Formats: sequence, C-alpha cells, structure tokens
Amino acid sequence: MPLVLLAIGALLVPRLTIFLLWLLSGWFNGVFASVIWPILGFIFMPYTLLWYSAVQNLFSGTWGPAQLLGMIIAVLLDLSSSGYGYRHYHDHHHVVEEV
Repeated sequence: MPLVLLAIGALLVPRLTIFLLWLLSGWFNGVFASVIWPILGFIFMPYTLLWYSAVQNLFSGTWGPAQLLGMIIAVLLDLSSSGYGYRHYHDHHHVVEEV
C-alpha cells in the first residue's frame, strides 16, 4: 500500500515527492555517482528522475522492456509539462484587445 501512495504522489506532485524521499528516506543513496544528476533531474525532469531511481531501487537496476517503456513515458511526461503547450498556444493565437 505505501508503494501505491508513493506512485500516486509521484504522478501528482513529483518535485514534492522527490524532496520527501530525499528528506525522509535513503531512496537516492547510491543511485547516482554525482549529486549534479539528481539536482538537474529535480529541476528539469522530475518524472524521469523518479522512474530512474525506481528502476535502480525496485528492479535492482535491471532494464527490461517494461522499465524502458516506463522511461519513455516519464520522459514524455516531463516534456509535456515543460510549458511548450502554453508557449505554442500563445504564439499562434493572438488576442486583439479592444480600446
């Protein structure tokens, strides 16, 4: 049950989940050789960071088809939440203000 709650939290608020995992557990210990990767992941690709660390912790770092599919989904979630949709909409839909 706690793993299900963790997964739901990760999908809804990934950065908060990362922070709480870092603060309250050893989830990221030994997963990355350098501290720069988790920091960059936290800022730019939180879903990818969470999935990569999940594969390392839950699947002993074994990358099979399911893990690769999860990584593709995580990257797509990160890219879709990057704000491109907002910029794309406002670049192509000009609002005319009346005086």
